[in-house]
Amino acid sequence: MTTDEILFGVGLTFVLAVGSQVVASRLRVPALIILLPAGFVAGALTDDIHPDRLLGAAFQPLVSLAVALILYDAGLGLDPRKLRGRPRRTVAGLILAGVLLSWASTALFAASVLGLSGSVALMLGAILVVSGPTVVGPLLAFVRPTDRLQRILAWESSLVDPVGGILGAVVYAAVLNDGGGSGFGHRAVQFVISVGVGLAGAAVGTALLWLLLTRLRLGDVLATSAQMATVIAVAAACDMVRDDAGLIAAILMGLSVVYLPAFDVPEERPFSETLVQLIIGLLFVSISSTVTPASVRHVVLPALGLVAVLVLVARPLAVRLATLGAGMTRGERGFLAWMAPRGIVAAASASTFSVGLVAAGVGGASKILPVTFVVIAATVTLYGLTAVPVARRLGVTRPTRARPLLVGGEAWAVDLGRALRSAGLDVLMWASSEDQRGSIREAGLELAPGELLAAATGRGARLEGITSVLLLTDEDDFNALAATVLSRGGVVPVYRLGPRSHEYGVVAPYGGGETLLDPELTRLDVSQRYARGARIEARRFDDPVPPGYDLLLLVRSGGRLTPTDGSGASKPQPGDVAVVLGPVPDPPAPR
Repeated sequence: MTTDEILFGVGLTFVLAVGSQVVASRLRVPALIILLPAGFVAGALTDDIHPDRLLGAAFQPLVSLAVALILYDAGLGLDPRKLRGRPRRTVAGLILAGVLLSWASTALFAASVLGLSGSVALMLGAILVVSGPTVVGPLLAFVRPTDRLQRILAWESSLVDPVGGILGAVVYAAVLNDGGGSGFGHRAVQFVISVGVGLAGAAVGTALLWLLLTRLRLGDVLATSAQMATVIAVAAACDMVRDDAGLIAAILMGLSVVYLPAFDVPEERPFSETLVQLIIGLLFVSISSTVTPASVRHVVLPALGLVAVLVLVARPLAVRLATLGAGMTRGERGFLAWMAPRGIVAAASASTFSVGLVAAGVGGASKILPVTFVVIAATVTLYGLTAVPVARRLGVTRPTRARPLLVGGEAWAVDLGRALRSAGLDVLMWASSEDQRGSIREAGLELAPGELLAAATGRGARLEGITSVLLLTDEDDFNALAATVLSRGGVVPVYRLGPRSHEYGVVAPYGGGETLLDPELTRLDVSQRYARGARIEARRFDDPVPPGYDLLLLVRSGGRLTPTDGSGASKPQPGDVAVVLGPVPDPPAPR
């Protein structure tokens, strides 16, 4: 290829990868629904975008390392402490039953309908056992299922990827060796060896991350670069020893960073905000561009039949077996049965393994990639378009109303929590002292689990469905400092009360976060007025808020929470609930 052709191909790949995600965000559909056809069409119209021409032999190793980065990021989003008891057993059951049933049903269907040999059918089955956080995560963000379903599906999709990757590598080696006289025991040993290599790599990688992130205390930018370099180096070393062992090492490193108390990783997770999303787009566009219309034409109908088997038979049966005795409702089991899209690991494995098998002259191997492409496209489209209505029909979605986290346990803050709950909101509270936590419990309000930073933003916010953070403690400097820290992630809006004066405090006059109230109505004013008898209440006003009342918050129709700043821009509308601080009652008349 000439330099101009390479530049055109690279530029077009980036434009399609990012542009497809932009279009998907505007249409509010999963990005894969746009990425796959965009890459497929571009690959059919021009040869310049084909990764084999742009990167040559480096393409497959780069795909493997890119998937390792994706799984590391997925591990950062999983906290082992959040998965206990029955949900943990359910996840283990889904992985075990799901892998076995998907593998067996795909292999049987491929051998009988697609006409593949037994070895190639087993290879295709091993490829299609995976799901993946890159497709399940965005779907869950659209659906907003209950916390238990969110945890189960997030863990299953993240853990099944390295399991499927290792299984595919073992089957691939067996197919290339044409069985080689090796039976089930030999392959099981090979699988165990691969897992052992991954565990050893994860231990080394975790130690390196501890040194870089904890002992050297790198800044945010260098910490991100250090994580990326460590994950790539460890994954590459593991893959050199055993194919796809780097996937296990990558996700275990992510889990270790989350679980071990020694680590202090920035909550904004720049991986998922920039690098991982870009990698996902580039991989899907590149891999789908290698699928030709001619290769798809002859397998599309049988592949759709395979999708029907996976969606209507294998997945429901796996969920049925995995949820026995799990105490789940019929709706929860139904939604689990309707959520098994295939994603980037399936595409990467198909691209890698099919090339090697075709080069080795294995008959029928050329059908692996187009069949996988059709299965990915069909499952993502099916679940992407139906997951929300199915979840609503089954009654497993979280309420669309706001779920604010109130940080502080003073009496007036607890009263504010009561008022918001009476307005129909799902209120969480967090306080540092046990006395304040006891007052929150006595008020019947829910205590946020975990530490403040984990519960208020980043992974905790996504897991618990927090929609905003209100900092209401009696320490203005703490409120300002916490607002600055929590606002950096940009995950949820953060509000604080204004300081008592512009001269008071070290951080308070300059801290980040939006002020919650009229700047003239400070935290000290609110607490003092409350101590003198003023009360916080939720009321509906058909007319403007009467004199003597200060408007604190508005609960719009539909449950959306809107703080007010005293500017007059936020006024109660018909159907709104106003949360107000009432006047101080007149002292009793002397007798």
